[in-house]
Amino acid sequence: MGWLSAGEGYEIALSEGRVAARATTGRAAGRQLKTLPRALRDNPEVDRLRRLAEWLDRHAAACVAQVDAWMVSSLPVPTALLARVWPDEAWQGALRDIAVVGEDPDEVGFLRDATASGELRVVNLDGETVRLSAPRVLLPHPVLLPDLDDVREFAAELGIVQGVEQIHRATWRKPEDVAADTTEVREFAGGSYPNRFRLAARATALGYRVSGGYATCPVRDAGRALTAAVWIGEPYWDGDSVTGALSWQDEEGRAAALREVGPVAWSEGMRMAAALYAGRTIEEGGNER
Repeated sequence: MGWLSAGEGYEIALSEGRVAARATTGRAAGRQLKTLPRALRDNPEVDRLRRLAEWLDRHAAACVAQVDAWMVSSLPVPTALLARVWPDEAWQGALRDIAVVGEDPDEVGFLRDATASGELRVVNLDGETVRLSAPRVLLPHPVLLPDLDDVREFAAELGIVQGVEQIHRATWRKPEDVAADTTEVREFAGGSYPNRFRLAARATALGYRVSGGYATCPVRDAGRALTAAVWIGEPYWDGDSVTGALSWQDEEGRAAALREVGPVAWSEGMRMAAALYAGRTIEEGGNER
């Protein structure tokens, strides 16, 4: 963004998400100032730029959330849509270097560019930049990627940094020996918090929804909608709280048997439960309270 006149012998611009100023007169003319001069703090142009910066932050967060939702839901995304949003820097930040899969599920590439014609340019696992012209692509959840360790190693060699946590996302694979009638996982139950507010606040800060007595995470896996849920305590309880069991519910609110939970729903549910458990209270000496 260019510099805008703010009167009083100053110009202003957005620099790294904040309002910056430079003098237009005197010995400091043309030099960016370390702090905003007092004379500009109530300037209406400064206020407009601040509001623009706040909007840009919200927009960038919304782009990341949408790309994350595409990945977690395993929904095909039209390449024409990716091409249309690509010129937006916020969308680029969320999409650049995301792993995509075209018509061949074994051909994984890291997204580097999208043309106006709807063609994608990706770096494949051979290190070659290739064109991808499939009408739709998947942004696969990492638990679905074949040879995930190899993909991660190659990404490290390329120095890839993703705007959306994908290939380095923590993943869990469902054991093959789950009991047919089991509906709960208790691996991360029993994490103690001084009160429910702390536990609910952690869930919200991690991006999960809090509804009733549960922290929840909706997932669409192989076309089936499930909601992973961890019990966090009664909404108005102000005493000590502990993380409860992890379960999955279908669209009707019925508990799903573990054998019916797909790989993405399983991984995302376990990821949520583990993250909530990780914030538990641990007393000195390593003992949990």
